Amino acid sequence: MHFAPLLTALLDGLQEAVWLLDATTLRVVHTNAASVLLTGYTPQQAKGQHVEVLCTSLVQKAFWQDSSNWAGGAKFLSEVSRADGSLIAVEMEVRYVDQASDWLMLTMVDRSEQLQHEGKLDMLLSELRATLESAADGMLVCDLRGGIRAFNRRFADLWQLPESLLVQRDDRAIFEHMRAQTHSSESQFTLLQEAADLSAPETSEVLMLYGGRVLERRSVPQLSRGVAIGRICSYRDITVESRSAAELRLAARVFESSMDGIFIADDRGVIVQVNPAGGDLLRGKPVLGLAAWNLFESDSGPVADLLELASARWDVGSFWEGNLWLEQGDGQRCAVWLSWVALRDGYGRLVQSIGFMRDMTIQHSAQKQIEQLAYNDALTGLPNRLSLNRHVQTAITAARFTQQPFSILFLDLDRFKIINDSLGHDFGDRVLKQVAQKLSGLLRTTDMLCRQGGDEFVLYLHDCTGDGAAAVADRILEEMRQPFMLDGLGFTVQCSIGAAQFPADGLTLDELIRQADIAMYRVKERGRGNFSFYQPQMSAGLLSRMKLEHAMRQALDKGHMAVHFQPQVHISSGRIVAAEALLRWTDPELGVISPAVFIPLAEESGYVVALDAWVLEQSVKEAAHWLAMGSPVKVSVNVSALEFRQPDFVDRLISVLASSGLPAQWLEMELTETILLQDAHEMALRVHQIAQLGVGLVIDDFGTGYSSLAYLKKLPISKIKIDQSFVRGLPHDAGDKAIVGAIISMGRALGVELVAEGVETQAQCDAIAQLQGDYFQGYLCSPAVPAEQFRLRLSQGFAKESANGASFLPDNDGSYLQTPGLQ
Repeated sequence: MHFAPLLTALLDGLQEAVWLLDATTLRVVHTNAASVLLTGYTPQQAKGQHVEVLCTSLVQKAFWQDSSNWAGGAKFLSEVSRADGSLIAVEMEVRYVDQASDWLMLTMVDRSEQLQHEGKLDMLLSELRATLESAADGMLVCDLRGGIRAFNRRFADLWQLPESLLVQRDDRAIFEHMRAQTHSSESQFTLLQEAADLSAPETSEVLMLYGGRVLERRSVPQLSRGVAIGRICSYRDITVESRSAAELRLAARVFESSMDGIFIADDRGVIVQVNPAGGDLLRGKPVLGLAAWNLFESDSGPVADLLELASARWDVGSFWEGNLWLEQGDGQRCAVWLSWVALRDGYGRLVQSIGFMRDMTIQHSAQKQIEQLAYNDALTGLPNRLSLNRHVQTAITAARFTQQPFSILFLDLDRFKIINDSLGHDFGDRVLKQVAQKLSGLLRTTDMLCRQGGDEFVLYLHDCTGDGAAAVADRILEEMRQPFMLDGLGFTVQCSIGAAQFPADGLTLDELIRQADIAMYRVKERGRGNFSFYQPQMSAGLLSRMKLEHAMRQALDKGHMAVHFQPQVHISSGRIVAAEALLRWTDPELGVISPAVFIPLAEESGYVVALDAWVLEQSVKEAAHWLAMGSPVKVSVNVSALEFRQPDFVDRLISVLASSGLPAQWLEMELTETILLQDAHEMALRVHQIAQLGVGLVIDDFGTGYSSLAYLKKLPISKIKIDQSFVRGLPHDAGDKAIVGAIISMGRALGVELVAEGVETQAQCDAIAQLQGDYFQGYLCSPAVPAEQFRLRLSQGFAKESANGASFLPDNDGSYLQTPGLQ
């Protein structure tokens, strides 16, 4: 088939490569010039070729084999095989030349360069997309209108975009979601849709989100050939960094304002920074560049291994702390509590260490004061019992190897209570200080003097046998006999001393002190002012005394004690005018216990207060009974010094009188001179209070005291009892007679009744009458008898007359001894 020159020229004028194919055979019937460049086949080579020579795959061959694929025309991209076997990408189009034609026209346009550019563009876009997704920050790309062009997964995660906004994009909904989460920002937070100029330079702001998260937003314009085409925003979660920054700022403020001194050292322990409080502690000492451990000392000196000790604690994840001395710039040192901690990096390597120094000067001083109080007596400054115990325990431990003995002395001041009562406790405390000084001057440095308490002292004599202890005791007694001088007042203070030996008398300090105390008590019993070693038999006596005290405390409840009454008689008429109440104790096991035995025991133990109160109550009730039976007689009750000094004594006296119904004039209180002289002003007030009640006041054992008689004219005394020690010598002892006469004359001059105690014979009674005495009390009339017997004799009247015609109560069986009552 020959083509007309015109058709050939037209086909050759086309830029596309053209192959005309026989529609039936699919063989080439004509090609144009452009096809030579594209396929490499010359017209002669191409003519008659089957179209499959262009195919590069079975898919392409299958395309040509099924006419339905191209019957209606087809256009597609494909690769074709050139004459030299190379491949080239083309855009192919197949169509019939016309509806009635049997020719197919295959046009091919070279697309290899285009596809190459498109491939590069796809690669670039893929890389950009991967870069966008791999970015650590959330990325948001918007166009000039603020519409969202792209964002990455990190952006969706940071803003917690719901799945619905990811599936179906809604720009406004996304921005509203962002706005709802934003709490505040460092600048005015605006959405990109609201920005006035999307081509503005780079901006940055911090966004505070609800829930505590913090985001940093950086925004830059997107440029194309220098022209803004949109805006790119990056969002970074800086919550951790923000908190770290806040913590760093806080740490800096703490470092600067801490009241504790703080130093920072590098990994070698060299100080690189010190806070102001640390500078104050160091008092100007330059420490930067110095090793931290060189700043401190322990009680025993420099701590060269301080860094090693601290490192050992750091290695187990802890910190080192302890009390040290800090060297200061003025050559002084102060006590500090050091806490030294290590800072490590993520690999566990030491990078820095921080030392916290707390000034312990005040605490150290307080601790010393506490130790002083704990181990020393506050008044005298001497070691106390706790300190002595530690010292002696050391000696006992050493004695296991050395067999070295030692002695314990227990020293008690004699009648020291008189000093306190008469001159006051402040004066007494100063006396105790002088005693401590005297005793300390008699001891060796290896000995120890301890104040046990009150007026008791314990001495530890190191490496001391019995002879040595006796020698020390003699020196102490001699020294204590020397006069004391205080506030211009001279006086003497005696002491009693007991001694115990280690190990013979005990193996512990408690045992030794107990045995020495027993020995001292035996000295007290034998007259005081002396010294005695402990003997085992002494404990037996002490045990008896303890049993006696225990029985005494139970006697009242068990009904073993009773109040007896001894009459006081008017000499000329023989009339009973009063009765002294005297306490008697009969124990089922111990028998009759003399008041001379149990009264001192009651006074020492303080139980005398309870006994006094009971005697007063029983006596007042009995006197009220006498009054009710028509035989009124005054009852006279002894009051001890301890009872009389009780703050509520007067109130209890009023209560007893009120409950019994006894008029106050039928009650007398017997007091000793000593009571009136102790705290004289306070006692005088109390005496006047009692007198105002109508109660009579009697001076018992008159003449045996050591005071002046000034109180007789100052106090409302109603009766004086002449002590039996002066009556006993009558009528033959001139001295006793003179004393009794003087007392009677003084009493009559003062208008005070006088009663002679202990009158046992008619001769003594007659002598008192001759000296113008009016009343007597004693065995001549009657010993003290039980309340029932005394009441019976009051009701029966008088059945016996004396030699001078006076009537007395009948004698009883005489089994009672004349002994003092509660004094």
